[in-house]
Amino acid sequence: MLVLRALGRLLAGLIAGASAPQGRRSGPPERGVQMVRDPVCGTFLPPDAAVSLAERGGAVRYFCSEKCRDDYRARA
Repeated sequence: MLVLRALGRLLAGLIAGASAPQGRRSGPPERGVQMVRDPVCGTFLPPDAAVSLAERGGAVRYFCSEKCRDDYRARA
């Protein structure tokens, strides 16, 4: 039973991967990409996948989600 379930999940994943839009990549970033850290939750992610916030003075903060960005703004 467990083997059949695992095979079913594998097949579903292959179908989902084949039908995913070609422009959007899921999975790990390219090797050598500098990761940024979300100051709220500590998650590391590539800058092109992050939600950014430009602050006064030119500093840019990167967040994993709009929720973390909004939490950061509420604390400031």
